[in-house]
Amino acid sequence: MTKYPVNKIILFSSVDGPGNRTVIFLQGCNFDCKYCHNPETRRLCIGCGTCVTKCPAGALQRSEENGGQVVFLPEKCVSCDTCIHICPHDASPRIRPMTAAEAFEAVKRQMPYIRGVTVSGGECTLYPDFLRELFALCKEVSLSTFIDSNGTYDFASDPELMAVTDGVMLDIKAFSGEDHLTVTACDNRQVLKNALFLAEEGKLFEVRTVIVPGLYDTEQTVLETGKLLKDYCGQVRYKIIAYRPMGVRESYSHYPVPEQALLEDYAERLREMGWRDIVII
Repeated sequence: MTKYPVNKIILFSSVDGPGNRTVIFLQGCNFDCKYCHNPETRRLCIGCGTCVTKCPAGALQRSEENGGQVVFLPEKCVSCDTCIHICPHDASPRIRPMTAAEAFEAVKRQMPYIRGVTVSGGECTLYPDFLRELFALCKEVSLSTFIDSNGTYDFASDPELMAVTDGVMLDIKAFSGEDHLTVTACDNRQVLKNALFLAEEGKLFEVRTVIVPGLYDTEQTVLETGKLLKDYCGQVRYKIIAYRPMGVRESYSHYPVPEQALLEDYAERLREMGWRDIVII
């Protein structure tokens, strides 16, 4: 069976969808967001070995059987993040290859203390087969299923995935195509198309925008996204997130943290459009 790169599993989370949830993070992303707060999830380990001798706990080893690839020993890891800090490739060697069934076994241990499962990343929709398999298993035991996505996957083309997905949390990195390229180095036409499709299908749980003053037109993004989804604002949450420099790559850590008054102004202008479920963090 196919194994997928699992970065980590958070057993209990109350901020990744409705209720208490287990969250599975998959490694790899097709965006290069300048403000990314977990850039080590962007790329797959190439096995350069820089981290192996630097690990103070001996949790990383070379595998002679697999061409010298780096092997992670989670039972030895002390979560010091040394490997992440010294990686020259924006990757993480702390990956556990798991099948969807193996990931589900980790989920089942939390029942009945969780309401559902959320899969995040990186960008989890790079692995749609994993999502379909895992969510089908979750449905068998009545766990709700959510996707945390950057919106580049064509959800409309995958009815099998939609059938086992209860909700999607969608990032709107920037509204204009030019700004989106500046922020992510990728186009956003599919993202905006997905926002409407998911809302129409009743699958859009929330949209989120990280406010980074000076990087892109944050006002335009929030207001235009609000207008785009105005007909569905009674069923969708808008989460306005303040940029903070923690965890970002040093070359992109100079952006200012937005003033609380700015975030409140955006929220109030959304309320004037009819939005009610607005969260500022």
